[in-house]
Amino acid sequence: MELINRLRKKLSDEHLMFAYRGEVTGDNSAGLLTLLEREMEYSDFSLLGRKRLFMFVLENLQNITRHGVSRREEITSLVVYNKTADGYTVSTGNALKKSEVKGLKNNLEQINSLDPDKIREVYRTMLQDSTIGHKGGAGLGLMEMARKTGNKLDYDFLPIDDKYSYFILSKTVDAGGRGLTEPGDIHGTFDTRKVAQLERMMKANSIFFIWAGPMTHAISKELLNFSETTMREAELEQNLHKRVFATLIELLQNVAQHSPGLEAEQKYGIPLAMIRQTPASFIITSGNLIKRDEADLLVQKLDMVNRYDEEGLKKLLKVALMGQDMSEVSTGYMGLLEMARRSGGRLTYKFDEVNADYYYYTITVRVRAKGLKAH
Repeated sequence: MELINRLRKKLSDEHLMFAYRGEVTGDNSAGLLTLLEREMEYSDFSLLGRKRLFMFVLENLQNITRHGVSRREEITSLVVYNKTADGYTVSTGNALKKSEVKGLKNNLEQINSLDPDKIREVYRTMLQDSTIGHKGGAGLGLMEMARKTGNKLDYDFLPIDDKYSYFILSKTVDAGGRGLTEPGDIHGTFDTRKVAQLERMMKANSIFFIWAGPMTHAISKELLNFSETTMREAELEQNLHKRVFATLIELLQNVAQHSPGLEAEQKYGIPLAMIRQTPASFIITSGNLIKRDEADLLVQKLDMVNRYDEEGLKKLLKVALMGQDMSEVSTGYMGLLEMARRSGGRLTYKFDEVNADYYYYTITVRVRAKGLKAH
């Protein structure tokens, strides 16, 4: 659970809300955008602010799908959302050929040197260019981002090897739709290192997505939709796909069941959902604040589930489904039974003391590919 503690600290320190490391496609781009939209339903962002931020995300994701280099699994795209008191920041990363860096950097420098009126003028000129539709688009997508958000674009290029670089592009927008990277504005300071460190952390631990924030019904639904789309595109073995999806459903419901409310979560520990992928399994983790007086009974339920093997879990689940009398300890834990049965392994859990009223409860389930047994 050391990874969870390090991750929670990074999420808290950097106000990270969502991170996805993997291929960006036309299908999962819609989910990436909708997930941000659902989260913003609970914010005080103006309509203008939302439109500008959504436009930046959409243009950025389209640029990745059109122009990004699809390479090895260890060098893939990154999408990150941060939420602070100042606004939302969206950062993306993707590999590109080193031969393309100079031209792209020149485009960005030119765009960032223009005032808003000049950006609009240049944009109109570019639209009239009959050759604008070829690959690269002469920076039209970047110009559109700058024109709509009314501010400069934060970016950096990090070397990967002698052929490729990693391109990071970022934008922060406040509730009124104003960009926060005006010269001299300390709130808009862009730190490439934090994005790069997150990418390395996710790569080293095989993490393909993290969510940290409210776990409302709408958000849970979008997390499930996004996960299902991504796994479907990965062409996983069907039974594994189903078991991972069902386990994630149970974990998200588990978070909702024990939630003490948004106010307490924001003060003492926001919910967390994470999926890691190894060659032989998916490792799914959830974390949430829980009242101390609920913890003892939950521990008893978890320990009871962990005592049974696969056959015992099937029998226990059958008893529960038939509605037969069960002890107080064993009632109300159908989700735990289902997770253990589908994964074929133990449920790993931890309760970290927060204060006199709350623990932070973390549970991890490993769902293995067919034919692989738990150790």
